[in-house]
Amino acid sequence: MTKPLLLIDVDGVLNPFAVTNLADVTDYEMHWMRPDCWTEPGDLLVWLNPAHGPALTALPYELVWATTWQHDANEWIGPRIGLPTLSVITWTDMDATRNDGTYWKTHEIVSWAAGRPFAWVDDQLDATDRAYVAAHHGGPALLYDVDPSLGLREDDFATLAAWAASLTEGVTR
Repeated sequence: MTKPLLLIDVDGVLNPFAVTNLADVTDYEMHWMRPDCWTEPGDLLVWLNPAHGPALTALPYELVWATTWQHDANEWIGPRIGLPTLSVITWTDMDATRNDGTYWKTHEIVSWAAGRPFAWVDDQLDATDRAYVAAHHGGPALLYDVDPSLGLREDDFATLAAWAASLTEGVTR
C-alpha cells in the first residue's frame, strides 16, 4: 500500500504564531525570517521546535508542504527542524473566497490529492471543510485542526500515527 500523504501547514501548525503563554513554547526556538512569501515590512518572527522534524519523518506518511510558504518552506522551515526537501502544493489563488464557506485551500487539496489517502494538519479547518472533503474526495481523509497558540503537540503526533495505522487495518475515522 502506498503511504498516505501528510499535508503540512506552517503557521499555526509548526509555528504557533498565536502563542499567548511563553511556557507553551519552551521547546521552541525563535527565528527571524524574510522568506519570499513574506510581503510585510520587517522580518517575520517564527517559532520552531527542532523535535518536530524527526517526529514528522517518523510518521508513516509521505510528507508534503500545504502552506502559503510554498517552496520557501523547504528553504526556511525544513532545514531548521531537520526535514528533507518535501513536495509542495503550489496554490493557484491564495486570495480565493469560496461561496460554499470552505477554506480557500480545501478545493485545491482535494484536487491535488486525487483520491489518495491524506491527513491534513492546519489551523483553519472546520466542519464545512470536512463535509466538502467527504463529498468530493474519493479516499480516506483526516482533516486535523491545530490550535495556533500551541502548534503540533505530542498527542497530535500520536493521533496522526494512529489514523495512518487504521488505514492498513481497513478502518478510517
